[in-house]
Amino acid sequence: MLFQIKSYLQFLWHSKNEHAVHSPFVFNLLTKCFYDKKPKPEYSILKKYRNSLLENNNTIEVTDFGAGSKVFKSNTRAIAEIAKTAGITSKRAELLFRITNYLQPESILEIGTSLGLATSALSLGNLKAKIITLEGCPNTMAITKSQFQLFNFNNVNPIVTEFSNYLEDLRLSTFDFRLIYFDGNHSKKATVDYFELLLPTITNETVWIFDDIHWSPEMEEAWKIIKKHPKVTVTIDTFQWGLVFFRKEQPKEHFVIRI
Repeated sequence: MLFQIKSYLQFLWHSKNEHAVHSPFVFNLLTKCFYDKKPKPEYSILKKYRNSLLENNNTIEVTDFGAGSKVFKSNTRAIAEIAKTAGITSKRAELLFRITNYLQPESILEIGTSLGLATSALSLGNLKAKIITLEGCPNTMAITKSQFQLFNFNNVNPIVTEFSNYLEDLRLSTFDFRLIYFDGNHSKKATVDYFELLLPTITNETVWIFDDIHWSPEMEEAWKIIKKHPKVTVTIDTFQWGLVFFRKEQPKEHFVIRI
């Protein structure tokens, strides 16, 4: 906790808003998407999806392949508690919806489904997109699949798998994921490994979103490695997320943005 407080104070010190941004692409992204305050009808669906989970007091046995939890001490967890503490916040879900709706990616990969709070935002952002979402825990995915059916998220293909196995076996060069949301394993090695495994899928329009880039010293190290990669041009640090773009026409530049 002390590390995250220190990291957040450093973020606030360095962060800017749209007035300090000179890139037209990033300026438009901030003003037309990040800072869009207009109400959206999809927000009410996101809220209903969340509330249906928060009202579910059933428990499941969770299989955790990632870096573990800073909240839960047991693998037997109430669904409502998972939604409350481990899922994306309402504010972040709305932002993820806006990003997806603004960029309109035709194909999306999500690494780490959990209860589908982020997936619901991705699905609503572009109902025509083909979405693959990966989850390691079969019990968690069973709950999430029923949620997807209940809310008619028919553009989502949920897959139970260990992430590294799936990514290593997949012929990634044949895939064109326009948006990838990384929220599966908050360790430096896994994050960098997934980054490198998925590089064959990038195009000029690709955006990758890494969750919890300041979750630990390890994750901050992974974020630094990603920022320095020669194929990466634009990165945006919002503290919770790191957004990565591969636009060849853009000069290499890093932005620290308050939302």
